Amino acid sequence: MDTRQWRDTIAAAQDGDRRALDELVEGWLPLVYNIVGRALNGHADVDDVVQETMLRAVDNLGSLRDPDSFRSWLVAIAMRQIRDRARRRTPAPLDESAAHEAADFAELTVLRLQLEGQRREVAEAVRWLDDEDRQLLSLWWLEVAGELTRRELAAAVGISRQHAAVRVQRMKERLETSRGIVRALDGACPDLRELTAPWNNRPDSVWRKRLARHIRGCGYCGDTREAVVPAERLLVGIALVPVPVGFTLALTLGSKTAAAVTVASVSWSAKVMGALTQPLVAATAGATIVAGGAYVVTRTPDTAPAPRVAVSPTAASTHRPPAPAAVGTPTASPPPVPSATPTRTARYGSVVDAVDRAPDPDTPPAALPHRLETGVTSTGGAHAVMNHRGDSVTLTGKGYVLVRWQISPQYRSGSLVMPAWTGLKGELFHVASGGGRRMDDPVSATDSTATGMGNTTVGYAVPPEGTQQMWQNEYFWIDGSVTLTVNERGADYGLSVFPSTWDAVEKDITTGPDRGVRRYGLVRDTGKDDTPVPQYLTRSTPADPATVAQESRV
Repeated sequence: MDTRQWRDTIAAAQDGDRRALDELVEGWLPLVYNIVGRALNGHADVDDVVQETMLRAVDNLGSLRDPDSFRSWLVAIAMRQIRDRARRRTPAPLDESAAHEAADFAELTVLRLQLEGQRREVAEAVRWLDDEDRQLLSLWWLEVAGELTRRELAAAVGISRQHAAVRVQRMKERLETSRGIVRALDGACPDLRELTAPWNNRPDSVWRKRLARHIRGCGYCGDTREAVVPAERLLVGIALVPVPVGFTLALTLGSKTAAAVTVASVSWSAKVMGALTQPLVAATAGATIVAGGAYVVTRTPDTAPAPRVAVSPTAASTHRPPAPAAVGTPTASPPPVPSATPTRTARYGSVVDAVDRAPDPDTPPAALPHRLETGVTSTGGAHAVMNHRGDSVTLTGKGYVLVRWQISPQYRSGSLVMPAWTGLKGELFHVASGGGRRMDDPVSATDSTATGMGNTTVGYAVPPEGTQQMWQNEYFWIDGSVTLTVNERGADYGLSVFPSTWDAVEKDITTGPDRGVRRYGLVRDTGKDDTPVPQYLTRSTPADPATVAQESRV
């Protein structure tokens, strides 16, 4: 969920607008419910912790200075309530009958999102994690899904980003061990069945270690029988678990919320529905707001997932056959007619990218001006690979840089949230595009819909309207320093970043790869100050790079 879309609502709620406050609570309840539910694994205290979190958030909303930080602020409140609950909890064992009656969050995740295969395996493996790991996983799960940044995760836990990286890696290792246990128990060997005979079927750390030792030494249980997909690749396709039917959030807030609401039922806002309709799952929810500010979910999710609808990329190559429209899909309005050159010509500092027309296949590029290069250093080394939202690399020096795109719609399709260049000191130019093809070029001789952006079977990765279509390799020239941050959220993509040279750029754009060449590269550098600068560029360092405006601001 993007805080920017809620800026006006947050400001209105802070000013005392009761309707805005109702919308704010309703809209962000699913995120809080998922964090608390997964951290506590569906314990009976979930409702109380969610309620206390929302109550404290509304009570202290006036103290929030920056609406853009609302999400990280709300998540931090939720994590404090979770930790406070752990400190207050008595060591007395949970009543077995009560525990049996309340379905844990892993079960809710599997049932409500209709997970199968390795996605179901990951959800069920959460049961085997300790409380501290589950708390961290409740945030990491949302980070992978694009709902949180690594900075927000670290802030919520109260540690540095470096420490968070270590903690997340250790948690992931224990999660993979737990996945192996779930897999082994599904088809236990005779020795494992004998080992688990006295087990009460309730996961805990002691039995996790016992079962893990058996699996490591057992040729049968340790055989995965199929390629194991990394957990982060599986979680990106899992939506927020809908708030359960009958869930009541009663906020007694006096004048802060409406004393009476006459509307009998309101649907979740379009913003929340966007979060609940990720690929592979579609869910609906409804809520009744009653007097005193009580939110009661009144409509259950659909029992069957809605059919997936393929979305065609918005920026198409001029020679690509149009993808067939999906049945029942509204016809999209035609995109604006692209121009062959940037729509503005001005000195550096005001030039932005503009959508351009794809060149004819195999058209040689113009000559590439040779700018001065003394070398570029990268905080990611000679080859930085960034796959997750919040990953970043800082480039310093004078010379050329390659940014290589790897879009993976087979894991998660949807709208791209483009990477951002922030904190620019000096100059940055977008000089050339290479790799032999644009990402919207055809890539299959048998499937006319298949491009580097996806196909009708798996769905498409779609750039924001007005975004320059990227090529496989994008080249830039830097004189100074700048940070590039991945804002992956709507679709799955990774960036590889290499300090490069003029010779390497020239070779790429004139010869292309050894196989599969469809066209040469494209030179954008004029050698002057009217060379385009990249989109999503700013001299500031925002708290969230995804908040950088689409047009370059330098």
